[in-house]
Amino acid sequence: MKAATAELIRRLDGLVPKTALVLGSGLGGLVDTVSKPSRISFADLDGFPQSGVSGHAGEVVAGRIADAPVIILSGRAHYYERGDAAAMRTPIEALKAIGVERLILTNSAGSLRPEMGPGSVMQITDHINFSGTNPLIGEPTDRRFVGLTNTYDETMLADLAAAGEQAGVDLHRGVYMWFSGPTFETPAEIKLAQIVGADAVGMSTVPEAILARFVGLDVAAFSIITNLAAGMTGDELSHTETKEMAPKGGERLARLLAAYFERAKP
Repeated sequence: MKAATAELIRRLDGLVPKTALVLGSGLGGLVDTVSKPSRISFADLDGFPQSGVSGHAGEVVAGRIADAPVIILSGRAHYYERGDAAAMRTPIEALKAIGVERLILTNSAGSLRPEMGPGSVMQITDHINFSGTNPLIGEPTDRRFVGLTNTYDETMLADLAAAGEQAGVDLHRGVYMWFSGPTFETPAEIKLAQIVGADAVGMSTVPEAILARFVGLDVAAFSIITNLAAGMTGDELSHTETKEMAPKGGERLARLLAAYFERAKP
């Protein structure tokens, strides 16, 4: 982690962002909103994971949005790729080490609510870890006992919601349920998710949220809805659909984030 942090500091050349973003499947277009971007491949940073999922660029992009400095992890490694829930630990620890204070997570997700259809943006207010694992398994210190009562920072949520209203984005709010993947959920699993209170389902984000709270970052998160979940339409799900639909919601999220950075000047 120290080597990755040192290289990030050297390559950022004085840029000190307080806010970072992690981009999910099909959301790489958000990088286009960054002015004067500098790019660093994950492959050039010691300990950064290589994602094998199409739609994930696997690079760090640093620059400015609405004149506020920001650093973006364009792509992530998923638990289902190698069975490692802590795959994003080094990148998140490196962000903390260079001075980042806030982390905004994004993902593509399936909706459990008919009125929240493809292209919608959902602000995550809480999550359900249904994966059966945790990125802090194996952490030897008592730091592993992280409280998650307020995983998603209320101040960030309020500021981002206000930015969404300013940008004219119809923002939904709900609970995200993490499934391990890589297979999509079954109709029976979706019925279970609805019963226990989930509003959207996906295969990421929760590990990073836990790791971010572990290192002391404030967290907010968004799901871009790419489809109605299994069994709700009768259609089979596919990653192609995810990649095709994510940019449509991504454009709305980009407007929201531009308004947020303009308002907050993080």
